[in-house]
Amino acid sequence: VQAVESGGGLVQPGGSLRLSCVVSGSFFSLNTVNWYRQAPGKERVLVARITSGGSTNYGDSVKGRFSISRDNAKNTVYLQMNNLRPEDAAIYYCHAFISTAQVMGVEVDYWGRGTQVTVSS
Repeated sequence: VQAVESGGGLVQPGGSLRLSCVVSGSFFSLNTVNWYRQAPGKERVLVARITSGGSTNYGDSVKGRFSISRDNAKNTVYLQMNNLRPEDAAIYYCHAFISTAQVMGVEVDYWGRGTQVTVSS
């Protein structure tokens, strides 16, 4: 199982990006998926979370600007980022929880390698 992020890049302040996290491999179900970010010299912080049922949570700094969603058929989670600010620049990581089996399965988590977001004019 692996989680792979894409969609990062360079954008001007006020611009938008959509990140994707594709979880692939052999597993029963994709459960909660988190997006974290880490700026140079700073701790990794939670940006947004989406549960298997579609409930969402956001970090205070991105509320109203970012939106997390999922396509269960594609095992993909998206992070739509609007009105980007220079302080949003960071490496964005996907953190996915999967169930290994329907019966007697366990929950395992996987981290992606990250995608770089740069916000600059």
